[in-house]
Amino acid sequence: MYTWFRVLLSRCLILFLLLLPAVQPVAAQTQLLKSGTIWQGAIDFSSMELRIVFKIQQDPGTGEIKASMDSPDQGAANIPVSAVLLSNDSLRLEVDVVRGYYEGMFQSDSLVTGKWHQGGMSFPLDLRRVEKEPVISRPQHPKKPYPYQEEEVSYRNENGDIELAATLTTPESGAPFPAVILISGSGAQDRDETIFNHKPFLVLADYLTRRGIAVLRVDDRGVGGSSGDVSTSTSDDFAGDVLAGIEFLKKRHDIDASRIGLIGHSEGGIVAPIAASRSEDVAFIVLMAGTGLTGEEILYLQAALIFKASGIDDQVIEKYKKLQREYFRIVKQVDDDTLALAELVKLSKSDKFNLTDEEKKMLGISDQNIEASLRSLVSPWFRYFLTYDPKQALRQVHCPVLALIGEKDLQVPADENLAAIKRALDEAGNPNVTTVKLAGLNHLFQTAETGAPAEYGRIEETIAPAALETIADWILEQIE
Repeated sequence: MYTWFRVLLSRCLILFLLLLPAVQPVAAQTQLLKSGTIWQGAIDFSSMELRIVFKIQQDPGTGEIKASMDSPDQGAANIPVSAVLLSNDSLRLEVDVVRGYYEGMFQSDSLVTGKWHQGGMSFPLDLRRVEKEPVISRPQHPKKPYPYQEEEVSYRNENGDIELAATLTTPESGAPFPAVILISGSGAQDRDETIFNHKPFLVLADYLTRRGIAVLRVDDRGVGGSSGDVSTSTSDDFAGDVLAGIEFLKKRHDIDASRIGLIGHSEGGIVAPIAASRSEDVAFIVLMAGTGLTGEEILYLQAALIFKASGIDDQVIEKYKKLQREYFRIVKQVDDDTLALAELVKLSKSDKFNLTDEEKKMLGISDQNIEASLRSLVSPWFRYFLTYDPKQALRQVHCPVLALIGEKDLQVPADENLAAIKRALDEAGNPNVTTVKLAGLNHLFQTAETGAPAEYGRIEETIAPAALETIADWILEQIE
């Protein structure tokens, strides 16, 4: 779960299509047209950095400029660029699909300095000519052929009128198998929970299936082959999707209906207890960076930790926290979305919190894009998340529970959330509860230096072996 304004921005930046007509090159721009030139830069907004790569060349026959673009940290490659605008020593790349554009000036034959503009905000983006495009290594991603069976499946959540598409992996032998359903974090996630070119659920499913556990991993609503819309749904709705997955697995002859468990990551760690509290068919649950606090409490902690890791001063962080409190007060008190949004925008443009222009820039706040950013705060998902207390469901969970959080998780801080989860399960009289703080790991369970989201795409490791082993060993103990 990211701070709300970064979620919006990172989703917008993930898909670029560059469209533009060609103009004759002049001056240093001739370097742009050399066959196979590669230009690389990075967009840096607070705690996140995204590398951007343009591969540009001129067709020797027609003279037409052709290009493609990569966002390697997000796994987006060879996105077509229709043309390039050149005028004197300036370069402009227009991206209509995200209502953004890049403008820069050639400083030499190997450097363009400029800015990326989008949604009323601008970010410095200098492009340097490089010999090779960056190589993204994800050594844990499994390669086919797998030593187990993989099947594409689908099933319905009849209550929500949702069709869900998924992949089921089963061991080669030993049926009927114990099974787990993987539940993703916030936002529209595919079945592999792909983020920054990592595929955590693919890696986790591969590891568990090799250990003798069948795994069902599912496209979120509105993603891949699944119908519906994440943005108009809540964690409660997603719990219904999970229950539909349990019913699907129970009908299969190769699955042991008495040994079906749930593994939820981040928001999935909220959804799993909701589903488990409603079904006696859940044999166990694993909470990977699941929360024990309300969304509001999480967001205060999350923002402060991420901003601090980004080097932002404590006084500025405290100003932002006061702004957050007012935002959330409005969301909780004003039910009408239009009225609430109007109040949020008005508050953001006031000088009540004495935020300077430089401080707003550090925090990723822009007067030009504020309405689009704040609109997410009045969505059904956010309204539910803000006030929902996970302890409500946890107090009704009586199956075995493993809760693990990385020591360096800045999005779901370990100490506060593990303690809250343990207290709620103790209140339920649950006798089988294990909580683990994994040393050196971040929110994605990668071995990290600071835990800041900016590191996620840079780290080659997808999930630390210690996390994989802890989860698998614990599950196998429960199903013996």
